[in-house]
Amino acid sequence: MSLLQGVERSAVATVRRGLSLTPEFRNGLAGTFVLAVLATVGKVIVPIAVQQTIDHGLKGAVPDVPYIRTTVAVCAAAVVFTALCGYLMNVRLYKATEASLATLRVRGFRHVHDLSVLTQNSERRGALVSRVTGDVDQISAFMQWGGLMIIVAVGQLLVASVVMFVLSWQLALLVWACFLPLMIALPRFQRWLSAAYTRVRERTGDMLAAVSESVVGAAVIRAYGSESRTAERLDTAIDANKAAQARTQKIVATVFPLTEIVAAIALAAVVLLGVRLGADDAISEGGLVAFLFLITLFVSPMQIATEVLNEAQNAIAGWRRVLGVLDTPPDVADPGADGVELPRGPITVSFENVGFAYPGGAPVLHDVSVEIPPRSRIAVVGETGSGKTTFAKLLTRLMDPVSGRVTVDGYDLREVRFSSLRERIVMVPQDGFLFDGTLAENVRFGRPGATDAEITLAMTELGLADWVEGLPAGLDTPVGQRGESLSAGERQLVALARAYLADPDLLLLDEATSAVDPATEVRLARALEGVTRGRTAVSIAHRLSTAEAADEVLVFDRGRIVQRGPHAELVAEPGIYADLHASWVSAARS
Repeated sequence: MSLLQGVERSAVATVRRGLSLTPEFRNGLAGTFVLAVLATVGKVIVPIAVQQTIDHGLKGAVPDVPYIRTTVAVCAAAVVFTALCGYLMNVRLYKATEASLATLRVRGFRHVHDLSVLTQNSERRGALVSRVTGDVDQISAFMQWGGLMIIVAVGQLLVASVVMFVLSWQLALLVWACFLPLMIALPRFQRWLSAAYTRVRERTGDMLAAVSESVVGAAVIRAYGSESRTAERLDTAIDANKAAQARTQKIVATVFPLTEIVAAIALAAVVLLGVRLGADDAISEGGLVAFLFLITLFVSPMQIATEVLNEAQNAIAGWRRVLGVLDTPPDVADPGADGVELPRGPITVSFENVGFAYPGGAPVLHDVSVEIPPRSRIAVVGETGSGKTTFAKLLTRLMDPVSGRVTVDGYDLREVRFSSLRERIVMVPQDGFLFDGTLAENVRFGRPGATDAEITLAMTELGLADWVEGLPAGLDTPVGQRGESLSAGERQLVALARAYLADPDLLLLDEATSAVDPATEVRLARALEGVTRGRTAVSIAHRLSTAEAADEVLVFDRGRIVQRGPHAELVAEPGIYADLHASWVSAARS
């Protein structure tokens, strides 16, 4: 089960919880409802004007033209006034909706970033993104259309009912008796639609995830000739979404005609009883005609209710998925204002009896204790699965240890504000992820306020000025999506420059010199020398040169530090490091 699946809520609880997170929509809602009632009055004025005209303006042998003219003028003025109220209601509702959903979307995106790597990995990226994009858009569409319709329908139903009871309480009771069973049945229909639309939103998330993966992994798909398998996966996801949509629409197609049937029965019953009441002088001719107009106003909200119910369940299903994200507690939480603000300067890191295990898995780190002194260069080596990457994630607090603690200058990382921690410790990941933009924009990501002159100076200090000058547009060269316009080594150069501009006190390099050609490796080595100078540097090393240049090497095996010391000492004694060194030398000669 996904950590982000969340707790299943009723529709009312979901709406209540959603509104609690979007105060912008609740604020002024009473005023919007008043405007809705006033706007509805304009629709009731016409039947009243018809009734007054028939019963009074046309009562005598000669029509009372002045009375009719006055009635029509008053009716026209009232319609204009209510139209203005309708305009103001629309404006208020749209503004409130956009403001509230912008808040919801921002909170959703920020919370996704607050979730730990483990939590994010529990759900496919495309499905996770769809929760705070497509699902919020679905809520937006409903709130701007369905929310408006609900307010108008409720106001119209109340006003029409009041006027109907004034004209004839017998006919008003008859109309309510016809529609009451449908009103009672609506909650059951709501539950059916709720379950159906929840499946629709889940299948939509799966479909978007499959599409996203196929687009991002297009090069791999072509390289392995797996277009047909990918197409089958997409077809399966799309067919599942289509089937969920079809099942839902069958329920909708069953519910919607019921209102039409009940409306026809109510209209026929009112005509029959109304004629009888008219014959007994219990209702005037004008009153009966006006009542028939009012039935249309009464039926319209009921028809809208079934249609709105359809859209509401889709929106509520989306709301549940968004709330599933927002209600997932971050297991790596920022202490915020209560946290420690670390001063800048040389940094000391200490692992104290640290143990870690991924959820449901065996321990991957066992009682790791090590101190990394300030301004030292540490290389972390070991076979695949030995615990190197986990060690790095704990050092940068992408995860928290299960036992023991990691400290910076004596402070537990869990006590340090994220803003302070991210300033002092910067990680350069293996893939060197770049954003779609120019080279300068990607480097500036390390320090948003940096000028082009400062970026140029940083590139020069790293020995990359000649490389930048060789690019088509220098610092303004577009790097493409995920930096695909650059080679793997060039992306790593940009990532190093970004880290250098951020000016951290500790730099963690995750295999930063992997998968590059010899010429680029020379540039990387020169850049690394500049980036690590004067600061603590921890490198997860898969290359001999990185380990040789380190002040100390930490050798991991099966989640433990089994050797540590300078390269010269470790290579001279039998053990895992000597074996690794021998394999590196052998690979370099071949």
